[in-house]
Amino acid sequence: MNLSIELIHENALKELDTVADAEGIKELYVRFLGRKGLITQFLRNISSLPEAQRPQAGKKANQTKKALDKAFKAALKKIEAGSADSGNRIDVSLPGRTAPRGSLHPITRITQRVCDIFLHLGFDIAEGPETETDYYNFEALNVPKFHPARDMQDTFYVSDNIVLRTQTSPMQIRVMEKQPPPVAIIAPGKVYRCDSDLTHTPMFHQVEGLLVDQNVSFGDLKGTLTAFVHQMFDDKISLRFRPSFFPFTEPSAEVDILCVMCRGKGCRVCSHSGWLEILGAGMVHPNVFGSVGYDTSRYTGFAFGMGIERIAMLKYGIDDIRKFFDNDLRFLRQF
Repeated sequence: MNLSIELIHENALKELDTVADAEGIKELYVRFLGRKGLITQFLRNISSLPEAQRPQAGKKANQTKKALDKAFKAALKKIEAGSADSGNRIDVSLPGRTAPRGSLHPITRITQRVCDIFLHLGFDIAEGPETETDYYNFEALNVPKFHPARDMQDTFYVSDNIVLRTQTSPMQIRVMEKQPPPVAIIAPGKVYRCDSDLTHTPMFHQVEGLLVDQNVSFGDLKGTLTAFVHQMFDDKISLRFRPSFFPFTEPSAEVDILCVMCRGKGCRVCSHSGWLEILGAGMVHPNVFGSVGYDTSRYTGFAFGMGIERIAMLKYGIDDIRKFFDNDLRFLRQF
């Protein structure tokens, strides 16, 4: 009987040395120490021994059982530890993992592009407050109180004299107050109006431009805007200027470009006219120069303003301005 338990112990250790994975160790454990294992069977057969041999046989079997249990668990722990180590090991031969990264918002991309174009044309960038006084937002721009032109813009009033700017044109006044001619600036930034639909939002982005010097003409305005449109879109895009009204320019014009979708053939985007309105412009009104003390007999200038969202919609073929503000990653990842 003693020879049998020693043989079981010896065979178990030999087989354990040949096992290289956790599943094999678990199978050995069941075969030797399970409910129907060899050690369990040995213990059940002790009752068939002579009474004098039973204590010694039981003691030997329990010692073997504990020793094998310890050996199996130690082997299993070693294999599991080795597996964990291999999982943390870096294989330098594997290809690198590209981390997801963001990209510039389409409004930011177009704003930067507009600024780059005008910087190369010799303009500087001017930025200022989004909360403005009534004077800078209206009066200094030839829109006095109770002027009917104020109805052209649905304004957010903070108080009787403070507004959320409806345009970035106040920066033209602020710059001209501090700087004598020549002046060549663009003023990009957020503006606010009480309006919301497929093509309007309460907050949107504009770029206003101003150039003042001696002998500045409407022809200079046309040449500047033509250069801008050709660089923003392509040199096949034609422009046309339609007479219009703005209180701070005279004469004033709405500027249309050949439809970038249908190239003038007529489509839903251009209402089958072949043309798309993109900005307003004109020669600076003498009353505006009077607000900043410029000599109107010596200096002339032109100004223009455009919506960044409008340019982005045409550039990227977007049909709903609200997509710029929905923060839908499916939309933004396209850029």
